[in-house]
Amino acid sequence: MCLALPARVTQVDGDGSAVVELGGVKQRVSVALLDDVKVDDYVIIHVGYAISRLDPEAARQTLADLAQLKELAS
Repeated sequence: MCLALPARVTQVDGDGSAVVELGGVKQRVSVALLDDVKVDDYVIIHVGYAISRLDPEAARQTLADLAQLKELAS
């Protein structure tokens, strides 16, 4: 099973990488597969690569849904 998560871009570097934040955790990922990634964009992350851009409202809703699932599982 594969899992891809939405994350907010907090820093873009000129070397094809960026720092993203998800749930307070920051991680450097490759953005080489996407054009013109900017700070505050939401991207879908899969195994260290940003594979697509996501509408900010859709990203927020997905993250809220995941948080709700976590609460229900507790």
